[in-house]
Amino acid sequence: MNSVMRGWTAGAVALAVVGGFQLSPAVAQADPAVEPQPAAQETPEVLRNVVYRARIDGVSRGATITYSAENDQTLTANPTMVPGRVFEVNTVLPETGVATMKVSVQWPYSANLHCEVLVDGQIVAQADDFVAPRFLPQDPDYAALTCEAPVASAEAAPPAEPAPPGDPADLAPAPAAPGI
Repeated sequence: MNSVMRGWTAGAVALAVVGGFQLSPAVAQADPAVEPQPAAQETPEVLRNVVYRARIDGVSRGATITYSAENDQTLTANPTMVPGRVFEVNTVLPETGVATMKVSVQWPYSANLHCEVLVDGQIVAQADDFVAPRFLPQDPDYAALTCEAPVASAEAAPPAEPAPPGDPADLAPAPAAPGI
């Protein structure tokens, strides 16, 4: 046998060994003492549409709007606000989250601040405040207004049951005081 034949034979044997391992299925041994656990079913996270609205009416500058957004982010916007202009931003938050928005202006200016939080098109938080001018800032949050509400939809909460009309307990007269 010449060297060329030995090379081909060795190559064929190596290919057969490697190829045989790749073609045979892997075998796993089961441990009879351990019972397989059912896969935990994860409930998908319910996301709600959240709209933040802010309005600043008055003589002010340096408006800052901070709000919570998806993926546990807190975003900040510095829009140019003039009387009548509305800042609006849309995001999504999980139903278990809290929608928070803070509207502020720089000192020493004065303005009417207004904020709203809408979840799935319904207003869930709304606030108004007047910021009067001051010469010295006494409180770091003086010229700020915060709107905050849970994201859970109003549709998810069960409605309150009103008392049935004509309940006999409501119609019974109050007992008279003794001795009168």
